[in-house]
Formats: sequence, C-alpha cells, structure tokens
Amino acid sequence: MKKLIRNIVLGSLLAGLMVHAMDQTTSAPEVTTEDASGRLLSLPNPEKCANRPINFTHDGHGYFYSGWVNAHKDDKVDWLEGRNICREYCMDLVSLETPTEDMLIRRLIQKQDLAYIWTSGRLCNFKGCDREDLQPTIVNGWFWSGSGVKMAPTNATPPGWPYQPWSYTGHKTQFEGRNVSQPDNAEFDINESVEACMGILNDIYKDGIKWHDIACYHTKPFVCEDSEQLLEFVRATHPELSVKEPSESLSLESIL
Repeated sequence: MKKLIRNIVLGSLLAGLMVHAMDQTTSAPEVTTEDASGRLLSLPNPEKCANRPINFTHDGHGYFYSGWVNAHKDDKVDWLEGRNICREYCMDLVSLETPTEDMLIRRLIQKQDLAYIWTSGRLCNFKGCDREDLQPTIVNGWFWSGSGVKMAPTNATPPGWPYQPWSYTGHKTQFEGRNVSQPDNAEFDINESVEACMGILNDIYKDGIKWHDIACYHTKPFVCEDSEQLLEFVRATHPELSVKEPSESLSLESIL
C-alpha cells in the first residue's frame, strides 16, 4: 500500500512538473532571438535538494544569491538556465509576491551593489495565453513562474503595495521624449526579441532599483527561493533523504 501511495504521489507531481515545464518554454512560432528549442525545465536533484545552500530566510523559505555560492559565484546565465540551476536544488528563481519580499531583495542588490538579477517573473506569451482575462498581456499577462502566482496588472500600483515596483522609464524613453513605463517590450523594436522575462535593474536608467521586462536570452546572476512544490516532490519520492527546513535565524541583515 505504501508503495502504491508513493507511486500515485510521484505520478501526479511528475505530471504537474512536466506540464508546467512545457508551458514555460518558449514555443514556435513566437518571433524571438532566444534559442529555447528543446529546452525544458529541469527536475530536481534529490541530493542537491537535501544539501541545498541557504544564505538567508524569509517567511519560511530559504534563499541563496548565486554570487554567494561557490559553485555559482561567477555565473551569469540566461533566464531559463537560471531557473534550471535553482530547480536542481528544489528551488526556483525568486518570486516577489509581497512588498516585504521585494524590499528584502532590493536590500541585497543595494548592499552588494549588483547591477541586476533575474527573478521568476514571466510574460504569458505561449500556447493558452490568448485568454480574454490576460489581454493585453503586457498589462495582465505577467506571472511568477516560480510559484504560479499571477501578478497584478502592470499599469498600476499592486493592491496593498505602497509603491509601484515596475520602473516608470526605460529604453524607449530616450526616443519618445516622455517616460515610457515598464514593461515596454523595447527590444522587440530592435531585433524582434520579446522581452518576456523579468529582472531587477539597479539604476541602469537612473530610476533606482526597479523591475524591468528583459529578453530572456540575456545573462545575469540570480536569486533562488525554496519551491514548496519541488520540495514536496523530493520528500515524497525520496523519503530516505533528510531534506532540511530553512532556519528562521538566517536573516539577510545578519550577513550583509
């Protein structure tokens, strides 16, 4: 009976992960310069999950910044590669679902003087994204791929937030003589590359630390955050492993 239950859990979780993987990859015939052909999301590595690096914690989740982990300290990778590195550790690129979490990562960027990082933010521009409630997608089609949580519309301050995290300016501003807010899909006008991924830029456009849409093929360091789905998957399929819970005592401020 235990074996049967384990197989059922494994089957349902694996199916969900693989469907999620296919949904997240860039699919033809989208016009883009990023090469995502044949690339799917990685499944977790149980040993890496059990020994995943945790630099700091927040709200029960562990996090690590790539520059603080020896195996990844020099990594600058494209968005999908960043996700796959995180996922091998039962983590995913960071999802900034609350202003508290957003300010935490802003603090990291500020104190480490980072130019930019990847987050799990993703534009819904693949099969199934023609739903009426997602239109226009540049406003209503953004979501956190790490958690599956839909973002608030990009053209207004998110409900409950005291500020607008998206930048009020970007590349298009210099050509239009007015502030063109993010997301703006600016690179599409240059080389037809869709700015379908979201990163945080540090004052690149003299706008402070702000969210920007970015073409996914660009390379950046990254922050990983625990994925409850992947941790559950590994705990269900490898009960012999001790997959640790993060320690609440690992505050970011204590290591900055």
